[in-house]
Amino acid sequence: MKRVFVWTALCLASVVFLYPLLWLVSASLKPRPEVFDNALVPHHVQLDNYVAIWSAAPVLTWLLNSVVVAVAAAVAVTASSAVVAFGFAYFRFPGRNLLFGLVVATMMLPGAVTMIPTYLIWNHLHLATTQVPLWAANLFGSAFYIFLLRQFFLGLPRELFEAARVDGAGYWRMFRKIAVPLCRPALVVVLVFELRASWSELLKPLIYLRDPNLYTMPRGMKAILDQFGQNGESRWEVVLAGAVITTIPMVIAYFLAQRYFTEGIATQGRRG
Repeated sequence: MKRVFVWTALCLASVVFLYPLLWLVSASLKPRPEVFDNALVPHHVQLDNYVAIWSAAPVLTWLLNSVVVAVAAAVAVTASSAVVAFGFAYFRFPGRNLLFGLVVATMMLPGAVTMIPTYLIWNHLHLATTQVPLWAANLFGSAFYIFLLRQFFLGLPRELFEAARVDGAGYWRMFRKIAVPLCRPALVVVLVFELRASWSELLKPLIYLRDPNLYTMPRGMKAILDQFGQNGESRWEVVLAGAVITTIPMVIAYFLAQRYFTEGIATQGRRG
């Protein structure tokens, strides 16, 4: 009975989470009068919605821009956060806990507080209308990812690093040869989290991007919404087709990284 209850609960939760995605895909294939009829199986399939979105906007350019920005942001924040987290986990120095507490405390600082100063910095560097501000700030790490990776690094046996020190390994070599391979699941989780965050980011592109050829997919979707969803003859089927195109890459990314999520959870359980 317990197993039946668990499986039933999991199935119901799956339906709750999958229904919006199924509705989105279904609505993107419907003609305009049937978009909001809530039928998961379209009565009439209209593939022209996807043709219309590709014809009305440079979707491929926006997708490539999103890939470049998301990958750059994810790699930058993963590498920088891992270095800082390893430093907090391995080195013993006065004030370490206080400094780490200050780093974690920055998570409580709303992004709106630093929005204007950050823009002024990029504007002073003459980069305020480029894609650089969308990813370059990640070179300085993220408090949440530093906290997450530090916990993984703390779970590694310190004897491994001491043995490497005896063999003449330096700090960078210990980081690259010991810490990174053993914490690969956590690094992949951070990478995927940041990919998702950067892929769906709308506020920064709205602030910094002016040239339509530099738009990321969320910024492009805002332009598509303004064009097809805000006039007298709203074409929501075209907007929803664009939403499906925006969503599919992240679904694939999570599917490919699923093994690492499971492995990371299992590793934490063994350490606990």
